Amino acid sequence: MRLRATRILALFLAGAAAVSTVTAGPLSPAAATPIPDRAPSSAAESFSAAPAVFWRGSWAAAQQPLNPNVPGWARQGFANQSVRQVVRLTVGGTMVRVRLSNLYGSTPLRLTGATIARTASGAAVKRGSQRNLTFTSRQWAQIPAGRELDSDPLRMSTTAKEKLTVTLYFARRTGPTTYHSQAMAHSYRAEGDHRVDPGGGAYTRTAANWYYLTRIDVRGVQAQPRNGVVALGDSLTDGARSTRNADNRYPDQLAERLINNGTPRPVLNAGISSNRLLTKSPCGGESATARFRRDVVLQPGTRTVIVLVGTNDIRQQAGSTRCAQGAPRITAQRLIDGHRYLIRWAHERGLKAVGATLPPCSCIGSNETIRTQLNQWIRRTAGTSSGYDALADFDRALANPNRPNTLRPAYDSGDHVHPNDTGYHRMAQAVPLTRL
Repeated sequence: MRLRATRILALFLAGAAAVSTVTAGPLSPAAATPIPDRAPSSAAESFSAAPAVFWRGSWAAAQQPLNPNVPGWARQGFANQSVRQVVRLTVGGTMVRVRLSNLYGSTPLRLTGATIARTASGAAVKRGSQRNLTFTSRQWAQIPAGRELDSDPLRMSTTAKEKLTVTLYFARRTGPTTYHSQAMAHSYRAEGDHRVDPGGGAYTRTAANWYYLTRIDVRGVQAQPRNGVVALGDSLTDGARSTRNADNRYPDQLAERLINNGTPRPVLNAGISSNRLLTKSPCGGESATARFRRDVVLQPGTRTVIVLVGTNDIRQQAGSTRCAQGAPRITAQRLIDGHRYLIRWAHERGLKAVGATLPPCSCIGSNETIRTQLNQWIRRTAGTSSGYDALADFDRALANPNRPNTLRPAYDSGDHVHPNDTGYHRMAQAVPLTRL
């Protein structure tokens, strides 16, 4: 069995560029190493179906290293500035904590102070709802390079679909940031310390990234099952070209569908635009295989992962664009072996794995052949011992019946690769709720 796991890894990495590893103590992303033929020994990576009172991820954004070719706040960093970021929870609780990340920082990150509040509109928050976040009972924090840090638990009742605003104030210059490049939502910046302002008047600048903020967890007073869902993927999971500030990414819509179905559960978005399955990307960061442990396995309360990744491996292979740098030639078999590796990762840690077919991307020639062959394998093996536990057939849900390699016009955002809001809603409808 150990030889089989090693062989799977060797096959899909053959001819691929090396996967980067970032040192981050107990939260470091796993390097692409063989999965041991044993039950997980770490309690943090084990699954227990017994209800308990524990933290559950309610919102998340996967972090990535700075793309040095892109100007903006992430590259400049912050100095005597406040950054206000708005997120929407997928489940509520009676307590909350915030996780901040300096995973890709080269120096310690000094946070002067932070608050959390209920969102009003834009950069404004509901008056009287602001609460100071503390870190080991201090209002300031220093996060070493390559590390992440949780705030102290804060008693604060929250509900599913409620929007919260986290404000970070940096008195000292931060340098380039750890961030998430495609928030599909506005972040706000003010000069000086405006973390307790209820109004948004001081926040005169906006950007479409998230900075340092990587997760918000909630906890209740009653026992809850570990039933969280993590959506792992690229821009199709990240919600590229969906309406900003409208929460129309497919994981957002999946969370709403679960709520409307009377079966609410956490849904965390671990998509990164331009992300690849097999190799790192200058635009999309570490490969899905390299970040699987951090972005999926170690998310609290996780039960299921939905995997939608491989489109960029196909479209960017041996390309000349900035984001395609380092992308090797690939085959359908290498992609299949990469997916097998993720399935094994999930099963070794007691997680269910749902395989999503790659939607049409207007690919032609050998690229379309690879996409078709990968999708056929995902469909054929779903529910068997050699494949995913369940199938989310996004390809059939979005395909134009007259031209199967293209998106149905009603679902096309206009670039012939990414869905529009209606298309993302259709993707959420294609996820089999009973198999989660």
